[in-house]
Amino acid sequence: MIGKLSGLIDSVGQDSLILDVGGVGYLVFASTRTLDRLPPSGTPASLLIDTHVREDHIHLYGFSGAEEQSWFRHLSSVQGVGARMALAILSVLPPADLAQAIAAQDRTALTRASGVGPKIAGRIVSELKDKAVHVALAAGNAAARPAQPAPSGSAAPADAAPALAEDAVSALVNLGYGRSEAFSVVSKVLRASEGEPPLEGLIRESLRELAS
Repeated sequence: MIGKLSGLIDSVGQDSLILDVGGVGYLVFASTRTLDRLPPSGTPASLLIDTHVREDHIHLYGFSGAEEQSWFRHLSSVQGVGARMALAILSVLPPADLAQAIAAQDRTALTRASGVGPKIAGRIVSELKDKAVHVALAAGNAAARPAQPAPSGSAAPADAAPALAEDAVSALVNLGYGRSEAFSVVSKVLRASEGEPPLEGLIRESLRELAS
């Protein structure tokens, strides 16, 4: 299996590129995001590769980074979401935005991708929600406090908080707030917390943020 390719950009199409590796041109399918980040034709480039082998073809899928490749694999694992649809989703939602959308159960954001209807969007949210909550909280925590370690003897919010966050978000939704708004506020409060706060405190602080 091919895991990485390094060579010269030969040409770039709407959903793929040809990478010249030692005189051999490899056709690599990629998201619009990855294609837009490629250097000009004739210059060196490296891509992480997922190789899909089927009875009638061998397809290569390329990624500019490990985060996009990881989400491609997660999406492709969902029933009804093939490799092409996974790339379509990653073309309209970068990994961080995708994690946020799934964690907040924002099905509308997913349906912006070509071929993704409400049923598929619901299935993606259902199967990947727990993973997305963890990723979204971890990314937000790292961005907010990149050099600050978790206090000794306590768990970092990104590691301990997915279930807690879900309970708090559900409580806010029951009070009439939108799910996306509720998730954003709960994530903000968790990032500012030292360790894992009690549920009641998390809801109370989130309500204060919403009222401010």
